[in-house]
Amino acid sequence: MDVFNVKHRNGSKVKDEGVISYITKILESDTFYVPSLGSSVGLKPSLDYTSIELAGVDRPGLLSEVSAVLANLGCNVVNAEIWTHNARAAAVVNVTDDRMGCAIEDQERLLTIKKRLRNVFKGNNDLKTAKMTLSPPGSMHRERRLHQIMFAERDYEKVEWVEQEDMEDFNGLKPEVSVLDCVEKDYTVITLRCKDRPKLLFDTVCTITDMQYVVYHGVVHTGQMEAYQEYYIRHIDGNRVSSEAERDRVMQCLEAAIKRRTSEALELELCTEDRVGLLSDITRIFRENSLCIKQAEISTENGKAKDIFYVTDMTGDSPVDPRTIDSIRRQIGQHTSLDVKWNSSPAKPTTHDETRMSFLFGHIFKSRSF
Repeated sequence: MDVFNVKHRNGSKVKDEGVISYITKILESDTFYVPSLGSSVGLKPSLDYTSIELAGVDRPGLLSEVSAVLANLGCNVVNAEIWTHNARAAAVVNVTDDRMGCAIEDQERLLTIKKRLRNVFKGNNDLKTAKMTLSPPGSMHRERRLHQIMFAERDYEKVEWVEQEDMEDFNGLKPEVSVLDCVEKDYTVITLRCKDRPKLLFDTVCTITDMQYVVYHGVVHTGQMEAYQEYYIRHIDGNRVSSEAERDRVMQCLEAAIKRRTSEALELELCTEDRVGLLSDITRIFRENSLCIKQAEISTENGKAKDIFYVTDMTGDSPVDPRTIDSIRRQIGQHTSLDVKWNSSPAKPTTHDETRMSFLFGHIFKSRSF
């Protein structure tokens, strides 16, 4: 039995019957479909759009180059999500034919898209990207897929040539992950403590699952600023984590899962009339103003585009100059709304909750057998 206490992102109680009904319907459904971790990265046609999956070495201006190639090839970006972490970049971009408004099915054209996108990543000497696969139409959870792509790209491994100060260490917000043995009940215990944010539970559980572990028991507690998670797991073969190398890998992967979606960058929300080539134009303006995109969420609905970008300056460790934002406003025009939000960094969490929550299930194990 799983029990979740939830609320809206704005902190209010969920009272909308439509939302409650939708959650109930989805949770009672058996129709979830997520591709296996072994799926190739590349092009996947659906009924309404063609899904393009990309992964490779990150660099400033990469999204701008990808967007320009897609616009040049007559691909209209319907929605997309882009993550960067540890010098790696991953993207799931859903496109349609800019004239027909449907998925691209012509095999020769798909091959051309693949070749052109590979050329973009060749600038990084990264020849593994944009592998092409054609699969039957099916629903895919985009964020789950991004976790799988990043995991396959081994973004949890340290990159020696990246010389960048760890801002989370500086702010006292570095995730704390431990992997311990619960010999009495034959479990491995994972505990995580970090800054709270939306979708944190989703990110950690997806990663535990993708690493081929099963969660038998768990607890999640959130305070005003921090989150604490504790899981009792075994590998799918029924064994506990059995070596120091495996233990270290679990810790690295979970830390990466937490950080992939964490950004202390400047948040820019753009709303305007949708048109072919819009993403290419916007990302080009960002690049020309020396902004680096760390994360992006692209969406369109009823002819309107709503795009969210998390950006830094090219160094990644200096605040974005307000004059740069003013310049961007002038270039995108008065008919485009651009809202600016800074992500604040709270103080380092205290040890009070850690003491109270650590090994929360200890008293349960003493009184019950699972």
